[in-house]
Amino acid sequence: MILRTPRLVLREFTAEDWAATHAYQQDPRYLRYYDNAEVTERQTQAMIYSFILWQGEQPRIRTQLAITLAGSGELIGNVGLRREEPDAPMADLGYELSPTHWGRGFATEAARAMVNMGFGTWERLYRIHAHCIAENEASARVLTRIGLRHEARLRDHQYFKGRFWDVSLFGLMRDEWTPAADANRGTG
Repeated sequence: MILRTPRLVLREFTAEDWAATHAYQQDPRYLRYYDNAEVTERQTQAMIYSFILWQGEQPRIRTQLAITLAGSGELIGNVGLRREEPDAPMADLGYELSPTHWGRGFATEAARAMVNMGFGTWERLYRIHAHCIAENEASARVLTRIGLRHEARLRDHQYFKGRFWDVSLFGLMRDEWTPAADANRGTG
């Protein structure tokens, strides 16, 4: 699967993508809202391997795509949509982006394309939801920009790095969705 946006190509992962992914996962800014203090090469390789395995699912219920720059092909993150089973009416949206590319709208562009793909092609999909650490205001802005509504704040919902963290939940129903004309210019 390939999704194209004005500035990005969202494509399937290959085994070689682990090194570029691992490079940005070492950045302390990336790790700030994750429970890991560091990510090992083996952990990154295992994550990429699971994304590759998902490509063979029939029917496919999980899609995690590499976010690459359209002009250079540089891998700068990933974005995905996951269902628990083929006919599940709900899917979970997730994304991550290299901190060197934050603040340019790339996460918004990629996440919007994934929402459009989900509602546009997955049968019986009624709801897309996502969550983020409540203090991660940049991620919350991405979710609201693509149309998800803030639904709840779970206080002290996760514990890592020696403290409790609130988690914000967001959701979008199919009847609230308006596809963006430029966010998903073709699949292949």
